[in-house]
Amino acid sequence: MASTTAADIVEAVGGPGNITSLTHCATRLRFQLVDGDKADKGAVEAVSGVLGAVPQAGDRFQVVIGGGVQTVYNEIMALPSMSGDRPALSDADLKKAAREGGVRGKVAWLDSLFEFLSDSFRPILGALLGASLFITFMALMSTLGVIGNWADPRTELPPSWQFVNLMWQCVFIFLPLMVAYNAANKLGADPWVGFAIMAVVMLPGFTNLATQEGAQQLHFLGSDITTIPIFGVPLTIFSYNSQVFPPLLMAAVLGPLYKGLKRIIPDNLQLIFVPFFAMLIMIPLTAFLLGPIGVYVGAALANLLSSINSFSPFIFAIIIPLAYPFMVPLGLHWPINAIMLLNIQNLGYDFIQGPMGAWNFACFGATAGVLVLAWREKDKQMTQTATGALAAGLLGGISEPSLYGIHLRFKRIYPRMLVGCLTGGLIIGVGSLLLGLEHGITTQAFVFTSLLTIPAFTPIGLYGIAVLGAFAVAMFLVIISGYKDPQPAVAADAAVAADAAMAADAAVGAAAAAGGAALAGAAGATAVATDLIQVASPLDGTAVALSSVPDPVFAGGVMGPGVAIEPTGSTVYAPGAGLVVAAQPTGHAFGLQLDNGAEVLIHVGIDTVNLKGEGFDVKVANGDRVEVGTPLVTFDRAVIEAAGYPLITPVIVLNGDAFDTVDPVALGPVTHGQPLLDVQRKG
Repeated sequence: MASTTAADIVEAVGGPGNITSLTHCATRLRFQLVDGDKADKGAVEAVSGVLGAVPQAGDRFQVVIGGGVQTVYNEIMALPSMSGDRPALSDADLKKAAREGGVRGKVAWLDSLFEFLSDSFRPILGALLGASLFITFMALMSTLGVIGNWADPRTELPPSWQFVNLMWQCVFIFLPLMVAYNAANKLGADPWVGFAIMAVVMLPGFTNLATQEGAQQLHFLGSDITTIPIFGVPLTIFSYNSQVFPPLLMAAVLGPLYKGLKRIIPDNLQLIFVPFFAMLIMIPLTAFLLGPIGVYVGAALANLLSSINSFSPFIFAIIIPLAYPFMVPLGLHWPINAIMLLNIQNLGYDFIQGPMGAWNFACFGATAGVLVLAWREKDKQMTQTATGALAAGLLGGISEPSLYGIHLRFKRIYPRMLVGCLTGGLIIGVGSLLLGLEHGITTQAFVFTSLLTIPAFTPIGLYGIAVLGAFAVAMFLVIISGYKDPQPAVAADAAVAADAAMAADAAVGAAAAAGGAALAGAAGATAVATDLIQVASPLDGTAVALSSVPDPVFAGGVMGPGVAIEPTGSTVYAPGAGLVVAAQPTGHAFGLQLDNGAEVLIHVGIDTVNLKGEGFDVKVANGDRVEVGTPLVTFDRAVIEAAGYPLITPVIVLNGDAFDTVDPVALGPVTHGQPLLDVQRKG
């Protein structure tokens, strides 16, 4: 991706000075900003390679990139402008601000728990995704009869296929070490110390203790376990391969311990003695207590879900795909991923991923529906966003680009996607009953549900029909009903019909006075009137070219075409009939969806968001219906001028790409309600 993409994103979020911190996950850049209002969502989404933008409270801002997020992140961090000093907030300050802003939970410990879980897995998603494709390949070869049951350790595979098997086992067997590294790093401990602590219980010598003299076989909580006395204390021997709960518990204790040791031990001795005492305490604690607790906690959660599935695979197949659309945006799916891995470790198969596939493919189907509509409407930006999101989903099984780039932005999509989820769940549930599947659809490996991983599921035919049904239903419903709010479109149609009716009345009157020639002329005028719409001036003042605005985002037309007004009045009025879709409480900006189809942004002054509402009296709220001349806000010129901010007000048509041309009617003096912009519809 070109380096200009990185520079454009930084500029669109308010410049380097507005960035407090930057991280990324599998598909998104995550900005913590000094002032979230300075981030220009429209400008970000206009950057080449950006699939979507998600402004969040607490001055947070997410930019959806897709699979190339690591590259863009590296390019941003390599920019010369990002190497200077920027204001920094402590981790506690960031979390506090986010909670107060409403983007995070109000319960600090619960919020931190889910953040801890998600950040422990995010960095290894690439490795998991790559390994899942090796698993799919092995499953396909087994289905075709080329090899035997690749997932059964008792199956004797030829050496060449054993080597291929190692390509995915290297990730999943050593997964506890990867999780331990990330989790320890998340909580402020040395990640390599966390790695080393978890490595002790994964050494062959640890598991070999079970064969030593003095080892005892016990039956505990329904399981056969092996213990051996170590210095008189019984040590439980487990295979920790693929386990994720033990390293999470270990890191949860290591983090506070590490910080405590650093407070106690002098600075010049910390390099040696902090890791030493941390390992001295945590290795026995993990081996004797935390590790076994983690194994049993994970097993209890897995058994709970297994009991539900065993009681009724039909009910389970419906609950999972309907729950996931609400769990994923909140990050609640990460603990379920851990249980999937545990199922494979303990049972040899997982029963959750099959129904989960119904949700994923319903999500991708809704995206495909949006892509079809965007292509029909020649909406280049949405076409680009939907194409990237659909590719990431169908080929990689990643739902975030679809979710954050499209679905959460348009409320009409979710109900239709849920119908697709229900369809896929019903097919799995009914099919399981008819085929007598005790555990429903299963897989012997942890895979990302995509087109490429379909062969990893059993029975493959039922799973294929279910995900196809989920995809097709969601796609069809989005196509026939649309994904945008229908109200503006209906109003626009009504306005066009009214214009046509008035033109027809005029034509009839003209015909009565001057004959058929006048009627024909009026009919021609009617055709022109329906192609040209106008946006009225929202202010009294002087209309000037957009390039006069002292802000490169507006002046360069990044937000869209339009005009600017040097105001002489102090009230901003609605420039047309429509809905208020964005009324900033600070009063500095308003977004309106006009009935004629134009999406208009009115930005009162430049950088006036910094006034935090001082000097502004907002008259409307989100969702309000307005007519031409409805007051939106009054502002105190003296307050704005005293703060040193320009009063020049850009008036932008955000969806200018949907029209052939957007031009000022004329530059110069203008009063509110007068025509300001001519907007030519596409023929």
